[in-house]
Amino acid sequence: MIDEESIRRKFQSLGPAFDERTRRLWVATEAKEAGYGGIAAVTRATGISSSTIKRGIKELENPASLPEGRTRKAGGGRKPATSLDPDLLGALDRLVEPSMRGDPESPLRWTCKSTRNLARDLQAQGYQVSHKLVAHLLREAGYSLQSNRKSKEGDSHPDRNAQFEYINLKITRHMKRGNPAISVDTKKKELVGDFKNSGREWRPKGTPEEVRTHDFMDRELGKAIPYGVYDLRENAGWVSVGVTHDTASFAVATISRWWSHMGKKAYPNAKSILITADSGGSNGARTRLWKWELQCFADKTGLTIHVCHFPPGTSKWNKIEHRLFSFITGNWRGKPLLTHATIVNLIASTQTTTGLRVQCRLDHTDYPKGVKVTDDQMQTINIKRNEFHGDWNYTIKPSSE
Repeated sequence: MIDEESIRRKFQSLGPAFDERTRRLWVATEAKEAGYGGIAAVTRATGISSSTIKRGIKELENPASLPEGRTRKAGGGRKPATSLDPDLLGALDRLVEPSMRGDPESPLRWTCKSTRNLARDLQAQGYQVSHKLVAHLLREAGYSLQSNRKSKEGDSHPDRNAQFEYINLKITRHMKRGNPAISVDTKKKELVGDFKNSGREWRPKGTPEEVRTHDFMDRELGKAIPYGVYDLRENAGWVSVGVTHDTASFAVATISRWWSHMGKKAYPNAKSILITADSGGSNGARTRLWKWELQCFADKTGLTIHVCHFPPGTSKWNKIEHRLFSFITGNWRGKPLLTHATIVNLIASTQTTTGLRVQCRLDHTDYPKGVKVTDDQMQTINIKRNEFHGDWNYTIKPSSE
């Protein structure tokens, strides 16, 4: 009498440790030991088919039939769907393509169509696929399903991706030569005082910090204008907190302070600086004062200044946004920005597990709006526009060169 219950218990205990081949050989061994009727008994106890058990018995009788290290013969097993139907992947890619979008800083492509809808479309074309197979094929092809993200501002420029590639190439070459590459921008202006700041922080239960109901600027405390410089190689940031206006003079003054306090120490042999910036704002590509102030900075330091602007509508790709500003925002979430000193201290205390360090200073200088740069002054700027999009990419050298 074959003890099927004993076989079942042993299989339940040992089964999780088996791979395909050892499982096949084990059930074959049990069937041979059971003698007549053993194959049927082991099938009932384990649920493994009799054909698999018979194949295992053949392997026991002729071990050389399967090379060492393999669980099945070469070519065995279910064939990939793309092998059975070579046109399947192309058909899937054509379905995804109309809604495909690109992230210039990520190798992933993604689609907003669901796998069930894609499977239904493929089935309508005669392909035998399930939504699970579609998901597998998409992952293999480098797609991932993602939610919407606010990153597009206005119409996309036709040279958008080409400019991204150009910027990446410039950064790589610049850093290989031992020169700094920095990302600059103005962070969102903040009201100073006991105003609500988004986010939450741990406090004794039932004792939230009380803040004003309405966000009307306190004329005595004013506002804070953080302008940042992020060093791409050093993973370090400098932030000047202005108190008057966000102008090109304030932007370049911040870059100058970064160079004096951080950049010069990190790059003692630097001959030039590469600046990546948005196309608009105080560091805009069309802002005359920006170029004039950069010329003054180049004359003061003897450095050659290379500038690359991100295309219009792509400011969120600026590295400083997600490598510096996002961590500053996270560091002060839920905390009212009561004074300028509070803001400076919160920015300066921002750290990350990847080693980000930040220095911050308050800048009391008055930077008036509406400063005009004359045509004659523009003529004195030692600027050379690059062949590719000279409106976005240009070099400013010291006047003496």
